[in-house]
Amino acid sequence: MSRLHSLGHQQLRTPKQEGAEAHMEQLFAVISSGPAITFPTISYKAIGPEIVLVVGALVVMLTTSLFPSTRRTRTPSILAALAALIAFADSATMWANFADHGPYRAIASSLTIDGFAVFMLITISATTFLGTLLGSAYLSEGRFGTGEFQGLLLLSATGAMLLASAGDLIVIFLGLEILSIALYVLAGFEKRSGASGEAALKYFILGGFSSALFLYGIALTYGATGSTNIAKIAGFLASNSITSNGVLLAGMSLLIVGLGFKVAAVPFHLWTPDVYQGSPSASVGYMAAVAKAAGFAGLLRILVSALPTLRLDWQPIIWALAALTLLVGAVLAVVQNDLKRMLAYSSINHAGFVLLGVEAATSKGTSASIYYLLAYAFMVVATFAIVNSFEDRETGRVPLENLRGLASRNPGIAFFLAVLLVAQAGAPLTTGLVAKFAVVSAVVAAHSYVLAVIAMLSAVIATFFYLRVVAVAYARGPRRRSLVRQPQMAMAATTGVAGEGETEVASAPLAEKVSLPVEAQIVVGIGVAGTVIFGIFPNYILHMAEIAKVLL
Repeated sequence: MSRLHSLGHQQLRTPKQEGAEAHMEQLFAVISSGPAITFPTISYKAIGPEIVLVVGALVVMLTTSLFPSTRRTRTPSILAALAALIAFADSATMWANFADHGPYRAIASSLTIDGFAVFMLITISATTFLGTLLGSAYLSEGRFGTGEFQGLLLLSATGAMLLASAGDLIVIFLGLEILSIALYVLAGFEKRSGASGEAALKYFILGGFSSALFLYGIALTYGATGSTNIAKIAGFLASNSITSNGVLLAGMSLLIVGLGFKVAAVPFHLWTPDVYQGSPSASVGYMAAVAKAAGFAGLLRILVSALPTLRLDWQPIIWALAALTLLVGAVLAVVQNDLKRMLAYSSINHAGFVLLGVEAATSKGTSASIYYLLAYAFMVVATFAIVNSFEDRETGRVPLENLRGLASRNPGIAFFLAVLLVAQAGAPLTTGLVAKFAVVSAVVAAHSYVLAVIAMLSAVIATFFYLRVVAVAYARGPRRRSLVRQPQMAMAATTGVAGEGETEVASAPLAEKVSLPVEAQIVVGIGVAGTVIFGIFPNYILHMAEIAKVLL
């Protein structure tokens, strides 16, 4: 019976089917006779910090899923902080290995482990640790999603690390997307706030647009050079004279635009004030530090490693971006009455200072830029650890008047806030002064004197708005009510409209009730200690930045 059944099936086969089978057999024969497919050797030590953070994110999310009772405890935050510390230790080990054996490329040259990459890995992992503590302070108010917040934070740090050690434009794009997608969610994490959702939507739409431009820039660069590998692009441009390089210049410009959005350089900064104001302060503090460090890591990797022969073409672009970013960030910060919006424009101004080192196009400029990123990361995360306690959870706003009289009620918090703000202004005995001096010295050494003057002018303007916040904190007791100008997205969530574009906001004695959670106190302590100690004794970090200045 079974034999008849099989004969029936054979009779049902048509000549067309038999021909198709024969064709497939011939195809498999051709494939098998060709060269064997070889996969690159995976160097796990080259991606050790990234693996630690990914595993840490999975452990955090699995723990909260399998043991729901941990959602309302600090367990997810402790696990995330532990993962960040292990990643930091692994990065420090990689630095020791680099110092002993020098740089190398890994995974088919898609990753570059040099001093620059390892320095940025240390910066990102240290900032991630502070970010997990700040997130724990934010989540300690009884919010759901503890595991999700910490898991997303660790995953975004993984993308930032890929940007720092990328040896290929495709890897830079992957790192950029891993970093960005997690940050979009973190920006809208305050589900009860319409402002947070709006901030996430704006960030997502503009971020997607910038990613598309960046990817188009990769395509044009590949079309002009025949490769997306950074070392091969640099080698091709060094050994070939391109008579018509319009496609390459267009690709270079789009790459700068894509990363200019991520670092909030003018005119790609328009998302920054609304996203900073609407997002939770815990998300903003981490975003301001890690996203900026990762964006500049990618920008330096592309311009200094891949396109050094086009320096005369990209230097004027960076010069214009730096000048605009410095002036717009400083001037618009002066007129803000909301602390988070002021810090948003302050972040833009700091991006301008980092661009000074990029514009110098020298090893000294690279060293100054990465030192500035490390110093800024500690200052800004600690600042937002304090701002988090003043934030209105429904609107995301922090009117400056809410800080009035802070010094008389919470002298410790007022003092630490003052130290962090004047450090960002560039006060002596802080890393802020050392960082600003380093980048300005780099552009002066590169003979960009006009840009150095613009930087110093913007620093003077920035000093005013930083000291303004300090003056409010040390002024006499808080006023009962105040009129605060605010954007439309926040007006919809408040009441008591006093006039067009103004809202009557209660600035009742919040300073009497404000206190920092233990985790926030740790973040502020580490941030202030690092800012002051390495400002008084900057030689060790400066030496590390000096070693890390040469990109492979």
